[in-house]
Amino acid sequence: MPDKSFSGQSIILTGASSGIGSALAMRLAGCGARLALAARRVDRLEALARECSALGGEALVFPTDVADEAQCRHLVEQTAAAFGGVDMLVNNAGIGVGSALADLPDLRLFKQVIDVNFFGMVYCTYFALPWLKQARDRLVNISSLGGKMAPPFNTSYSASKYAMHGFSDSLRMELAPAGVSVTVICPYWVVTEFHEHFMNKDGQQKGPAGRAIYTRRMMTADRCAAIVLRAAYKRRREVLLSPGPLAIWLKLLAPGLLDRLISAAVFRPAVKRVTAQQKNLKHGD
Repeated sequence: MPDKSFSGQSIILTGASSGIGSALAMRLAGCGARLALAARRVDRLEALARECSALGGEALVFPTDVADEAQCRHLVEQTAAAFGGVDMLVNNAGIGVGSALADLPDLRLFKQVIDVNFFGMVYCTYFALPWLKQARDRLVNISSLGGKMAPPFNTSYSASKYAMHGFSDSLRMELAPAGVSVTVICPYWVVTEFHEHFMNKDGQQKGPAGRAIYTRRMMTADRCAAIVLRAAYKRRREVLLSPGPLAIWLKLLAPGLLDRLISAAVFRPAVKRVTAQQKNLKHGD
């Protein structure tokens, strides 16, 4: 991907305050992009905007809760007004709840995950469509391998990501005549703050113990951002990060085996790491 491939482009990034979103912002700033940084944490966005300016980009801050349709509309309208249009939208905002469905005291948290992960994407996309069509440019949706192979105790998160895939596949065909590409990225675990903010059945975040889910071999946010931008530049349809391709074949050929592998080789070891870290934090180790 050329260093200046996104130079001068007007790009909206949701979930920009940390993780993949922040890494994308800094890489795009280095390309000379004009960025609309959207998230709920204003202080984080303002600090990121200063970093982006230092890297040669232009960045505006838009405090936004993507679960609110009116705020998404305002984000798109103000971006278009400031930059003269919208060339690319990256839907990256997301949250998660780890719980058996039966253990949820009610469906409030379930709905919250759907509202942020799915409807937040729908709202931003809907309002950006006229501008994306005018620019004949790009829509990028950050999904997850959880939208292809669902882990246990993640019903709301996986449902939101599966829905994102169906939405993207249908919309891609609708937008093809207008020259707008739709790219879906499916990362595996990426080392970010995501699992620190992952909630339990009562809405409590895991906090520092949540980072224990990651290992040294897992992908960094910057590496993931590089993959996202290369795929967007090439207008790729979908990118499955490892072990996604193997998992898709197993799902077709031996779905029961895949279920057992996810539980035994992926989910249980991760829970064990987090549980051990929670005990260490409790005892001040």
